[in-house]
Amino acid sequence: MAEKQLLASVHGIRKIYFAIMDSATGEVITGANGVSDTGFTYVDGDGQGATSADISELEEKGTKKYANNQVKRIAHGIPAPEVAVVMLDMPRELMYKLLGYVKSGSGYVPNTSIKPHVAMIIESDTYDGNKAYEAFANGEVIMPAIKHGTDNNNQTESDPTLTYDALAPIDDATFVDANGNQSIIGFYNSGDTDFTEEQMFSEVFKGCTTGGTTPSTTGGTTPSTTGGTTSSTTGGTTSSTTGGTTSSTTGGTTSSTTGVTTPSKP
Repeated sequence: MAEKQLLASVHGIRKIYFAIMDSATGEVITGANGVSDTGFTYVDGDGQGATSADISELEEKGTKKYANNQVKRIAHGIPAPEVAVVMLDMPRELMYKLLGYVKSGSGYVPNTSIKPHVAMIIESDTYDGNKAYEAFANGEVIMPAIKHGTDNNNQTESDPTLTYDALAPIDDATFVDANGNQSIIGFYNSGDTDFTEEQMFSEVFKGCTTGGTTPSTTGGTTPSTTGGTTSSTTGGTTSSTTGGTTSSTTGGTTSSTTGVTTPSKP
């Protein structure tokens, strides 16, 4: 039987993941200077989420080169993809972090001289029941405009509208083909036999923490734990935390952790 072919068409937006990258190491920044303790997050709160993400400038049209009265070669410029992102609201702190806005007095101001390095993954559905992803390991986010309008018998909403300019990945090993050429975008599909979501996150959001789970954005900015305890290990073993107690193990035994790896939204 022939192997089932994966389909290219997609529909909807499930999530847009964001991470802030360290410009020196090419790894995610975690904690207060990043977007979460795991290093990445997405927006999915009450009345919040991604509305649209339009990718343009993905490939440059080639320039024909002529010789002997024929087209002999087509030269291709370097692509510079950008993504127009519209959000149905999002946490203001997260937006300001992605934009690189800084505190000034009692407000915030743009810091255009030093922009954060932002990685982004757009997740959608395919028509054969898989998930498709467009991934950028590095880029800058700007908010080019804000449009206000008067309310009348309908509310005139002004949603966060951002532009993501993709940059070459900081890590030289990211998005590299068999010939050693580095790309600015990566495409993933959950139907590929060698695909795992954890592996994709580790490639795009280098240094992030997934723990084999899918990130969520509920319950604030701190990953949740069951029992509120931290496990310890001794002698190369893994300890378990359940029901509010702290335990350690010795002698080569293995135990499990509950709910300690799920990141949450800002």
